[in-house]
Amino acid sequence: MSPFDVIKTVRLTEKVMAVQERCDEMAELAAKNKEGGAKAVIRQQVHLVANPVADKNDIRRAVEILFKVKVDRVNTMNVNGRLRRKRTRHEGRTPRWKKAIVTLKQGDQITLT
Repeated sequence: MSPFDVIKTVRLTEKVMAVQERCDEMAELAAKNKEGGAKAVIRQQVHLVANPVADKNDIRRAVEILFKVKVDRVNTMNVNGRLRRKRTRHEGRTPRWKKAIVTLKQGDQITLT
């Protein structure tokens, strides 16, 4: 399976952006408190929509090839479709999909524009 078949898109939602902002704030606090004995390790996370057939190793390889970064950890979950109605009394269902949360090695970063 090619990397373009594995990764469908990147998810940029309000919840994902809040998590990234919180990680940035923690990194700034760690930089200010550098004289302390404990080191805070801050890593960037990227939320992706992946092919439902792909496993964690496929997702890891695809991210490393496409974005040229090193992946530390991949967490996946299958998201079921929600019931929806569109101007009728009959229910439909949105498609199910696979969510992948990719944690990058320290120092690696993906900039999305």
